[in-house]
Amino acid sequence: MKPISFDDLKGKVCVITGGAGVLGNALVKALASVEMKIAIADINKEVADAVAAEIAAESNATVIGIEANVLDKASLEKAKLEINEKLGEIDILINGAGGNSPQATTKVEQMTEENIDKLEDTFYGLEMEGFDKVFALNFKGTLLPTMVFTKDMLKKRKGVVLNISSMNSYKPLTKIPAYSAAKASINNLTQWLAVHLAKVGIRVNAIAPGFFITNQNRFLVTDEKTGNFSPRGQKIVNNTPMGKFGDPEDLQGATLFLISDVSSFVTGVIIPVDGGYSAFGGV
Repeated sequence: MKPISFDDLKGKVCVITGGAGVLGNALVKALASVEMKIAIADINKEVADAVAAEIAAESNATVIGIEANVLDKASLEKAKLEINEKLGEIDILINGAGGNSPQATTKVEQMTEENIDKLEDTFYGLEMEGFDKVFALNFKGTLLPTMVFTKDMLKKRKGVVLNISSMNSYKPLTKIPAYSAAKASINNLTQWLAVHLAKVGIRVNAIAPGFFITNQNRFLVTDEKTGNFSPRGQKIVNNTPMGKFGDPEDLQGATLFLISDVSSFVTGVIIPVDGGYSAFGGV
């Protein structure tokens, strides 16, 4: 019997959007550890190049930065041509681009008699520009790269798409309606695509991270002056059975499992990586 390993990933070409972010960086390192060929697609090529150079220097992997706007199909198609030229045909896509914004965040968790006269702090004060921006980045920013970067997989009748969802998709958090709604849509899209592409050899799954401190949510979960958890950050820790925020590296195992042939009969699933948050009812 052949030992189970991730050897099938060696030399495979993977595109990852959002790979220059805190969580994306950890995923790129996981891909590099199994000697994949990696293209970090990011709207900021300088940042993508810097991350790619750093990870390539500390691993045996080929890692390059590619300029791409996940909300612009023409930009993605141009990026695909460059990736094909430099690395070859694409085997795996990780849709990691996403995030929240203060513009799509309410100031209060719930409406009460005390704040009902300050509608600007509530759902009613959300600016549509901010809401649209967050929803588009998370949903359309997964949809469009999938349309473009899976074309090589179609030709080979084999490939994997891994979407990055969130625990917000199951239990919408207060204050962030756009992000929560978009991630719930990612779960639905993951399952829809898994069915749609199953007979042509493309698997589609997702991971749903619990609570990790990133550049997008730092303003919500930490106190800028003290560096300690904000009341909201402490509430998160209290409701996570393992009693802590996740480390970015905690996402690496689930990621390699889902993109490898080890999980060849797995499609249409969303795996929580959340320290038990989804299992906890609060009491």
